[in-house]
Amino acid sequence: MPAQPPRPAGGAPAVDPVAERFHFLVNAPALFNAVVTALEWDVFGHLSAHAGASFEELRTATGVPAHPLRILLHAVCTTGLLERNPDGGYRNAPAAAELLVPDGPDNWRHILTGWREIYYPAFSRMSEALAAGTNTALDAYPGDEPTLYRRLAHEPELEAVFHRSMSAFTLKSLDALVETEEFATVRHLLDIGGGDGTTSARLLARHPGMRSTVFDIPSVARLAADADPGVADRVRPHPGDLFTDPFPAGADAVLFSHVLEIFSAEQITELLTKAYDALPSGGRVFVYGYNASDDETGGWYSARLSLYLNVLASGQGMAYPARDWEEWMRRAGFDAVRTRTGYPYEHGLTIGTKR
Repeated sequence: MPAQPPRPAGGAPAVDPVAERFHFLVNAPALFNAVVTALEWDVFGHLSAHAGASFEELRTATGVPAHPLRILLHAVCTTGLLERNPDGGYRNAPAAAELLVPDGPDNWRHILTGWREIYYPAFSRMSEALAAGTNTALDAYPGDEPTLYRRLAHEPELEAVFHRSMSAFTLKSLDALVETEEFATVRHLLDIGGGDGTTSARLLARHPGMRSTVFDIPSVARLAADADPGVADRVRPHPGDLFTDPFPAGADAVLFSHVLEIFSAEQITELLTKAYDALPSGGRVFVYGYNASDDETGGWYSARLSLYLNVLASGQGMAYPARDWEEWMRRAGFDAVRTRTGYPYEHGLTIGTKR
């Protein structure tokens, strides 16, 4: 007779955590959208200012009819992000107060809106895309360019949503990067794929002696011209193509932040070699982004990113483990290669130095 699962006091079967996660997972797409809707209706913001607000107070604040609001509140309460008092009033759970109430450029509203509008609709084509070995979900976007990043140039409003989302999530892990001691001696940073300049602006604010050149495709590089006014005079946008145009000369460090993971191993080695050629002796390269676990069995964020890249964004790439980044840096010629770990949201920083 097979062994029975252990029973806690009271006789109920022990809960299998994997089974419990399964039941949440199969309901997560609907619940995710309910949370984003609650953000849009500012439910969390209202409860931050009016903890214990009644259903009627929330109905008045949101302007939503009673029945749909009832449905939404039930859904969000099941996630644990909202709690209901014995008297029927609602309040934010501590996690919601920490994650979903604060406003600013790193607001989760920006992140989740981008994921809802761009990332998650593409995942309905996951089986097709992975079986084909290419990003077939890109067909939903106008143009014939091979990546999402280039096709979004045809839809400026959606491109703005995308970059707000990307910038907001970048900011979640950026403070730890900015405080990395190796940046203290950098004088001229070449920020490859630097987007709207968010990362460069934070680094320059932390290191007054640093200046930055942001290299990205034209429709994106122009956004860096609107960098934080406090550092704008030290940020120079440089539009170009990563593979066909030479990297600008004169930098003593090259940063790839959240960019190389969209490419194949061969392309990554090619770009690291271009960085090596553009650097002086003693110059350094920094690769910052998601790292899959060493055995490639853990990491929710790295798994989501890898699927998104292959189904929609580029049709290749992934959140690679640190050992891969180190190997590619050595192939490109860099010495003293090492990886710093422990950054937020499964991030790592791999550093190499030119001989």
